Amino acid sequence: MEPEWEYRAVLAVDIERSAGRGNTALGRIREALGTALRESVERSGIDWRACLIDDLGDGLRLVAPAGVRKTALVHPLLHELAVRLRAHNRMAGPTTRIRVRGALHAGEVRLDRAGGATGRPLEVLARMLDAAPVRTALERAPEPVCVAVLLSQHFHDETVGHDYPGIDPEAFRRVTFTTKEHTADAWLHLPGAPLDPPEPAPGAPAPSGAASGTAPDAAGEAVAPPPAGHSAMYNQAWGNGTVNALRSGTQNIHLTRPEDRAR
Repeated sequence: MEPEWEYRAVLAVDIERSAGRGNTALGRIREALGTALRESVERSGIDWRACLIDDLGDGLRLVAPAGVRKTALVHPLLHELAVRLRAHNRMAGPTTRIRVRGALHAGEVRLDRAGGATGRPLEVLARMLDAAPVRTALERAPEPVCVAVLLSQHFHDETVGHDYPGIDPEAFRRVTFTTKEHTADAWLHLPGAPLDPPEPAPGAPAPSGAASGTAPDAAGEAVAPPPAGHSAMYNQAWGNGTVNALRSGTQNIHLTRPEDRAR
């Protein structure tokens, strides 16, 4: 029987800074990630037993069954994975907390008789998983953010921007990356977290104001300055409080302290 070629969606996740934790901690975080991913896949209506799973050492690669809608791997899968990893981290010690980089792609893969898969889509997936924008985004994200994912241009085109439930186009930012010989556009997504504004290109002058230049983001990309006569404001807030902003440029911020809420 000759190997078959089939169109499949593929996902890979890799644990950030897994090295140096020791064998016991590594075993625990690998087990916790495997459980979180399996539960997230099943909650997304995908048959885990029909997936092809490969152990990447400090991560996992999943080839989805034929016919699975790619949207399911964006939502609810990524949301479910982030929720489960945050729950794990709340109870975990410093050496067993998990934050992961991820990549999503799709294409024709070669399925062999032993149940393995090969092909260009899996090579692209590996390059995406190691790309600088997703690494930098996760490094710079606040501690509660535990998942950063790159979607290939193809995957993004077919899942984002079509008004599918749970997929907000504003939660994705276009980036360009080069890993080894591979250069491509992709889309950065941090489930449950805002994206910072892009950074200026290397060598560009630092912005003197919101309307005079570009602002940085975790993806290493640049946002064009607003039109003349307009101002731009980029905010990221974590914790409890109220933010009121007016288009005229006035911003009032009231932060509520825990002791004030108790009164």
